[in-house]
Amino acid sequence: MLDRTAPLPLDAPDLDAEQRRVVAHRGGPLLVLAGPGTGKTTTLVEAMVARLSGPDPLHPDQVLGLTFGRRAAQEWRARVTARLGGGLVPQVATFHSFAYALVREHADPVAYAEPLRLLSGPEQELRLRELLTGSVRDGRLDWPPELAAALGTRGLAAEVRAVVAQARALGLDPTDLESLASGAGALGPAWRAVGQFLGEYLDVLDAEGVTDYTEVVHRAALLAHDPHVQPGLHARYRAVFVDEYQDTDPAQVRLLAGLVAPGAELVVVGDPDQSIYAFRGADARGILTFRERFRAPDGSPAPVVVLTRTRRFGPVLREAAGRVLRSAALGPLPADVVRAHRSPVCEGAAYGDGRVEVRTFDSESAEAGHIADALRRAHLEQGVPWDDMAVLVRSGRRSVGPMRRALAAAGVPVEVAGDELPLHEEPAVAPLLAMLAASVDPHHEDPAALDETAVHDLLLSPLADADPADLRRLGRALRRVEREADPAARPTPSATLLRRLLLDLAADPAAPVPVSESSSGRDARARFALAAVRRLARLLRDARAVVERHGGTEEVLWAVWSGCAARGGSGWPHRLESAALRGGEAGRRADADLDAVLALFAAAERVEDRFGGRRGVANFLAELREQQIPADTLAERGLRGPAVRLLTAHRAKGLQWRLVVVAGVQEGAWPDVRRRGSLLQPDRLHVSGLVAPPPPAALLAEERRLFYVACTRAQERLMVTAVRSVLDDGPQPSRFLDEIAGHELGPADHLPGRPARPLSVAGLVAQLRATAADPDRPPALREAAVRRLAVLASAEHEGRALVPAARPEHWWGLAEPTSSGTPVRPLDEPLAFSGSQLQAMTRCPLQWFLGHEVHGEVARTTALGFGSIVHVIADAVAREQLPPDPDALDERIDQVWSELGFEAVWQSRSERVAASEAVRRFLAWHDSRPDRTFLASEHKFEVTVAVGERGVALRGSFDRVEVDADGAVRIADLKTQKSKLRAEDLPQHPQMGVYQVAVREGALRELPAELLEQAGLAGPPESPPVGGAELVLLRLGKGGQPEVQPQPPIGDGLTWVDVALHEADSHVRTESFPARPGESCRFCSFRRACPGTDEGREVLP
Repeated sequence: MLDRTAPLPLDAPDLDAEQRRVVAHRGGPLLVLAGPGTGKTTTLVEAMVARLSGPDPLHPDQVLGLTFGRRAAQEWRARVTARLGGGLVPQVATFHSFAYALVREHADPVAYAEPLRLLSGPEQELRLRELLTGSVRDGRLDWPPELAAALGTRGLAAEVRAVVAQARALGLDPTDLESLASGAGALGPAWRAVGQFLGEYLDVLDAEGVTDYTEVVHRAALLAHDPHVQPGLHARYRAVFVDEYQDTDPAQVRLLAGLVAPGAELVVVGDPDQSIYAFRGADARGILTFRERFRAPDGSPAPVVVLTRTRRFGPVLREAAGRVLRSAALGPLPADVVRAHRSPVCEGAAYGDGRVEVRTFDSESAEAGHIADALRRAHLEQGVPWDDMAVLVRSGRRSVGPMRRALAAAGVPVEVAGDELPLHEEPAVAPLLAMLAASVDPHHEDPAALDETAVHDLLLSPLADADPADLRRLGRALRRVEREADPAARPTPSATLLRRLLLDLAADPAAPVPVSESSSGRDARARFALAAVRRLARLLRDARAVVERHGGTEEVLWAVWSGCAARGGSGWPHRLESAALRGGEAGRRADADLDAVLALFAAAERVEDRFGGRRGVANFLAELREQQIPADTLAERGLRGPAVRLLTAHRAKGLQWRLVVVAGVQEGAWPDVRRRGSLLQPDRLHVSGLVAPPPPAALLAEERRLFYVACTRAQERLMVTAVRSVLDDGPQPSRFLDEIAGHELGPADHLPGRPARPLSVAGLVAQLRATAADPDRPPALREAAVRRLAVLASAEHEGRALVPAARPEHWWGLAEPTSSGTPVRPLDEPLAFSGSQLQAMTRCPLQWFLGHEVHGEVARTTALGFGSIVHVIADAVAREQLPPDPDALDERIDQVWSELGFEAVWQSRSERVAASEAVRRFLAWHDSRPDRTFLASEHKFEVTVAVGERGVALRGSFDRVEVDADGAVRIADLKTQKSKLRAEDLPQHPQMGVYQVAVREGALRELPAELLEQAGLAGPPESPPVGGAELVLLRLGKGGQPEVQPQPPIGDGLTWVDVALHEADSHVRTESFPARPGESCRFCSFRRACPGTDEGREVLP
């Protein structure tokens, strides 16, 4: 290998006696045990340099270095190159890349034009699942019945994958696995089917010209033992060096055994206490039995050298980490070797003796808050660089996301490895995948490809940039237009109307738009959302055009991405670029988004190489969304400036930082001693047949080693944290906390609550403002706080304020009230109220404004749906459209109940019972009214009341209109609420009062005259006598009857309802919406924004 890059000069390091022994080793195998910080990489580099430049030097092509991980191989190669001064350097590679090159070298020359391709981990997983599902569907393989139905699931597919990997790692062929199945007892039928499947799987890989990582090592091992190939390998490689030997699997050990000639040098470096990759097939027995497997030329066990000097940390950290492993045995290694390995001398540690802290907290959020505080204090008070600190967790899926959000919210710059999550779970990728799905369904044959939820998410995504409030305004405008066109039609959900509008504009940009695009009027703000719909429609149209001309996945993605970029500086690509260049936390997020988008394009390019066209897009989507493990990337992302690293303990191996926080060390999670693969039990597969399962002690030992690896990443300070709940069944700290603390540190320190004040600029500004505004503080202290705020407010860089929050113009309490140029309601028209709106306005004008005008309240969809179902049933029974039969009505409810979307099954079941009971109470009430004559049900009305200058329009719908024996009209309002009103509130209940006024003002005039006459109404329909109103509480009652709460007649002349309407009209026209604290505050959604409650009061000026 020729490297023409001019390397930086690298002087020879000072080596200790054990390192010099390794460098001086010649001929035969050598085992080097190297604990954390003992200089194993330096030792390997110097040993390789010595074989290339010392006495009797070897040619670089005769020297080979093998390791795990591309970054480790690159670093090793770069350091050797620097020590040699450039020129020819040896081959340094990962096991998999070396195996792949060896297989390629000896492949059929006919396949040169289409070389063998390695499947990524997610690609292999998806391929396995497809073949498993197909084998069951076609009945090709003899799967046991208890497995056949579950083979398409991710869990069982993962177990099949593990058995396949274990079989090939052991060198077993499909027929070998089928033979071993005969002695596998209850596992026999399953293993026999997996053996058959393995044969089919390998045939498919060969047919497609692809292979997986386990298979390529297996084939390389076969070549290394091939009598036609092995002599050439023995002649080529005279010295082989292996790093991280404890991570090898049996196939890699076989590869080495065939690769290294008797008498050739084989130097392996490793640490059995850092063997943590059993879940990937690594077998710690490889390093423990190395001395027996690779013997010296005289037949004796291979010699062993222990590197006994650690330069990473001091004795405090060494002792703490050693306590974790004190009871763990290392099998066949001599006792004196184990003692020397686990008791290294601390020599030349850069940061002294070290420091260990073991802490517990009340909750996960408190834990994250204190961790963020510790990191900021270390950076600001001790000067520890951000990139010299790390937070390590046990599980990436469970812990990385919440911890990243908590640290970022606290102002800690954080960097997460790019492949911790599957690509389709990256936030920046989601809208692009949604566009791909919509592009392959141009005729809307698959509703799931672009349903209402997908449309809503896309409109709010960076592709369209719609504002949520404007989008709601557009939805309301579309519903209003539809209602005006056909008042009798059943209202269409706004989400459906938005989807319909998007599809119409995607099909034809000149399609008519039902709402005004004017900058004035009540739809003024809706035009912004309409512009977003047009932007998204254009992108969708462009993407579908690419698919229609049989373009591939990458072309479709580019059509969408470049379409966004065409918007210039306001487009998503340009915003990401600008944010990335500015740096800071926003810059890091932009970098992460750009990396995810680039990874998506790279993945699309790979798929396009195999398929292309619509089939390629569809297959790409299916493949990407089925991936459940992170994709292998060409290189781990480079760090984007100084930032705290957040990663799993597995990924932290080989790295080091001054400050390391090992977080979330909870019992049940760390150690996690659950047995993996418990159904097919791949850990019991051996070349000799079925072996005993690993005991719990073995699983605990691996978890202990993982914790040891995490703790030994620290150079100066180690902080181990967990949650200690006050509840007996709540999360509790792991046993590892007591072990690492030992008698020296004692019990873990428990820190209650959250940090008093976050050590951040925002926290400092908040404390200074609170001090300055507190009248109980001494005047001198308040004045000092004001002066410090002034200093912060004046801090600038290139004309930009560094602490804008310190400037008074950003303080809400001092800001001048703003006013909108558009009135809340058009002032030249009568204001319109419904009964419920007047009730809300009477209760609290501010609540009415925020809920009915701002639409800031989250809809209670299941409660509304419950009421809607009961009302529809009641209306149909009253109109004799449905029989008053409880069983028949239950069947009708069952037809629509699943559409309510309850969050839990128990909740759905409970509410379903309540719905049946409500309907039965209605039937009982409906049949027990001989003194009432039914007049109308769900009767819509709109009348105008002479209130104010232009009057007030009352709009709504009567649930039920009846005439009593005295010929007076009675209004019944069916309610499904769970509580009844207080008796003193009934006489002036606004909603029922509105209903009575509406009847007085002629709300029944549209009813047929003959119907009114049959009901025996006295007087003209414009003003029939009103006998009162009543609430019918269908969820409450006794003896099968609902609770009924009557309201007496409001009387003639000016009534309390007229007064309430006048006040409501005044509030809206003067735009005065004061808060009225009262009983309703308990259930108000706006308590935190309300100046009338303690929860929402202003606490800062």
